[in-house]
Amino acid sequence: MSDEEKNIRELELQFPLLSGTAFMAARQQTLASGQSVLQSEQGVLYEVFPDGTRRRLKEIEPATPIAPGSRITLR
Repeated sequence: MSDEEKNIRELELQFPLLSGTAFMAARQQTLASGQSVLQSEQGVLYEVFPDGTRRRLKEIEPATPIAPGSRITLR
């Protein structure tokens, strides 16, 4: 394996942590600006407000469990 391939593999391994960190930062920034965010939990969609209160919006299909490393094609 070349050094370039090793570097790419290393970056790919960091992606889940970095994307999760970026998502949480964006969520906190949105709440800090006084806006609400949408959040799903156990098949229910909630609107979450900056003060921590939640409003139930509707029931949705539960999340589909995916094994780490799986490849999924979106249509």
